[in-house]
Amino acid sequence: MGEGLRDGLRRPVRPAAVPVLFLLPSLLLFLLLVLLGGAGPASAHAALKESDPRDGTVLKTAPRQVTLAFTESVSLLDDSLRVLDPDNRPLRTGETGRADGRSSTVRTTLPPGLARGTYTIAWRVVSADSHPVSGALLFSVGEPSATEAPPTAPAEDPATTSLYNLVRYVAYGGLALLIGVFVFTALLGGVGAPLHGLLWAGWWALTAATALLLLLRGPYERGSGLADALDPSVLAQTATSRPGIALLARLGLLAGAYLLVRRSGAVDGRGPGRAALGGGVALSAGLALTWAVAEHASAGIQVSVAMASSVLHLLAMAVWLGGLTALLTVLHRAPGALTATGVARFSRLALGAVTVLAGTGVYQSWRGLGSWDAFTATTYGRLLLAKTGAVLLLLAAAGLSRRWTARWLEKEKEEGEGEGEGKEKGADDRHRGHLRRSVLAESTVAVVVLVVTTVLTGTLPGRAEAESAAAAPAAGTAAPGEPTASSNVVPFDVGTPNGHGEVQIDLGPGRVGTNSVQAVVFGPDGGISTVPEVRLTFTLRAQDVGPIDARLENKGGYWGTEGLRLPLPGTWTMRITVRTTEIDQVTVEKDVRVGQ
Repeated sequence: MGEGLRDGLRRPVRPAAVPVLFLLPSLLLFLLLVLLGGAGPASAHAALKESDPRDGTVLKTAPRQVTLAFTESVSLLDDSLRVLDPDNRPLRTGETGRADGRSSTVRTTLPPGLARGTYTIAWRVVSADSHPVSGALLFSVGEPSATEAPPTAPAEDPATTSLYNLVRYVAYGGLALLIGVFVFTALLGGVGAPLHGLLWAGWWALTAATALLLLLRGPYERGSGLADALDPSVLAQTATSRPGIALLARLGLLAGAYLLVRRSGAVDGRGPGRAALGGGVALSAGLALTWAVAEHASAGIQVSVAMASSVLHLLAMAVWLGGLTALLTVLHRAPGALTATGVARFSRLALGAVTVLAGTGVYQSWRGLGSWDAFTATTYGRLLLAKTGAVLLLLAAAGLSRRWTARWLEKEKEEGEGEGEGKEKGADDRHRGHLRRSVLAESTVAVVVLVVTTVLTGTLPGRAEAESAAAAPAAGTAAPGEPTASSNVVPFDVGTPNGHGEVQIDLGPGRVGTNSVQAVVFGPDGGISTVPEVRLTFTLRAQDVGPIDARLENKGGYWGTEGLRLPLPGTWTMRITVRTTEIDQVTVEKDVRVGQ
């Protein structure tokens, strides 16, 4: 099997296969995120559970400290807590630290003799899943007041955030290629030039992505520009943080993986030996652990179980999707080099990987939901139900591939070695063709799962949402002043046929405190259009406050919420993301005035 696979893969590339091979890395980049939803969505962001003073309250006497409690442990930045006085000038607060040593709380002391009026608390922390989260709340001493906000720096750099997220996906792709292709070659024997090239592609992708993540980590946490990526002080702080230490450890493990990939080329045709195989298993587990120790599994309930589940989930994902990429490569480069026995061997391994993915995914989903009611009562739960349906389709496609493999194997056993070579070759070619089509169908369905997973990974887990809602204070009295309710029509265009239109955002009463939002999408014909998703955030760039997620819900014909709290007057920037199809979306911005 090893010799046949090796020799077949050294044949010249057929012209028809070149486009498919060129798209394989991109295909894997889509596929690798499919099954990260079991661990990834549960690591969406920490939520503010309670605060002291409570949001919107009017106090008779000035407090001496500010304390924020979150649904999971958080890491602190240099300016994690900023308190602004009634004139929107920063107060000289004490050093920001933990409350009673608890990793999920943040506290700072206030100066004595606070004047009467309304104070703003702007916060930005890094949640246990390594994502920064921010928000703002207000309290008043004596009576509420209103002030004007002076201009300062933007709250978040979109280029930094977008680039950081893109590089994270590349890192997942490199992990899947590196581990999955290595296991595939160990299982079937030998690598051959194309699969050895895939191994190097995985190593280079993961190494380059890890180095970039290390540079981008500081600006990403702070919401600053890309220029800070090379700031020595920022890099030093990153290197001593938990995500930074994990990234440095990943680079060290990749140095060992470099030697392993070089060795795999030297033993071409025979597959890795026992020592190399053992080293590969250890390195793979170590690489997966660098994700687990820096993300949501390392905080919350059942940490040890969650971390083990996260490692197994990543390894199973890599074995299945990386192996699937290797199988597609062989099917298009040298289909004659594959036998039914070899494919059946990988099919059994893939089935085991899927079983692990299912078990760990169910556990991580339970950890993120917390209750059965959260399936229908929270956005996270409803998205999870949608993803579950898509995953069932994916498993059905995988089952089709297994069925063609079984038929091929059965036919091979029936014909045996005594049948004519031409007849057997023709039957094998037909079975390889069926298998190639079913594997491509499997990949296509996986893209659908990816779309749902992408939305899910940015959604607050049901458990955290329930905790935050249960502890949320009643809305305080809005600051006095005339309401400035507004209706804004914002055009958008995703660049596809019939992918343009307008979204109307109604904000009321349009003042400090609790507001309602309604978003209606109109299609190119002027009629109301039903879209899969509308997201809306508010950022007061003049005061470095936000982004505050409006958390719009589908109301049937429009998207809305009654609980948007805006803590300061001024010109807020609405960032509106409209997803017109499962894969097409566009983001537009509009400034809106919020009164006192």
